[in-house]
Amino acid sequence: MVYVYLDLKITNPETFAKYKEVAAPALQAHGCSVLTVGKANEIIDGSRQAPDIAVILTFPDKLAITAWMEDPSLQETHRLRRNSGDLSMMIIG
Repeated sequence: MVYVYLDLKITNPETFAKYKEVAAPALQAHGCSVLTVGKANEIIDGSRQAPDIAVILTFPDKLAITAWMEDPSLQETHRLRRNSGDLSMMIIG
């Protein structure tokens, strides 16, 4: 099991709403599960600003993450996520 952390500061709510409509099937197609979604995030140490939304995803392995990111049929889905605001995603582990 491999984890992906998504940190999102939403600047385009309309685009994010469209992303939410297509995100779950796109993730499930690559064996991903959503472990948690945090919307009331709070920094307890450090100087970073808390994200509007913090998500932890689980994938079977790194190959599944690569397949999800590179899936030609999901490029519009990834574009919607990227255009929803300022974000970062990282593999944990």
